[in-house]
Amino acid sequence: QVQPVESGGGLVQPGGSLRLSCAASRGTFSAYDVGWFRQGSGKEREFVAAIPWTGGRTSYADSVKGRFTISRDFAQTTVYLQMDSVNPEDTATYYCATTFAGRGGSDPSLYRIWGRGTQVAVSS
Repeated sequence: QVQPVESGGGLVQPGGSLRLSCAASRGTFSAYDVGWFRQGSGKEREFVAAIPWTGGRTSYADSVKGRFTISRDFAQTTVYLQMDSVNPEDTATYYCATTFAGRGGSDPSLYRIWGRGTQVAVSS
């Protein structure tokens, strides 16, 4: 069973960029849809972006559309979240999650396997 493992979090200044990685442990993401979610302090977990197993039609939360980009590598071993023009409201723990091909979306309950998260702090 593929286990997602996040990395790349850290401290970034407002307006800066950061790239998060979600690596597939014990396999590849070739048969899975993958989503990124985040949870700020005292807030509920919210959808950020998702990419289907085909790597085709991606989806984004309105709050990150035009600033964040989700992608997956050719080998299907890593899914990335490129974060540009970040602001303090992007501060959160970011989680990667997987579900069977064709079952992904913006609802966290659709996803079966979750990583442990990576923290992102946006501050000057």
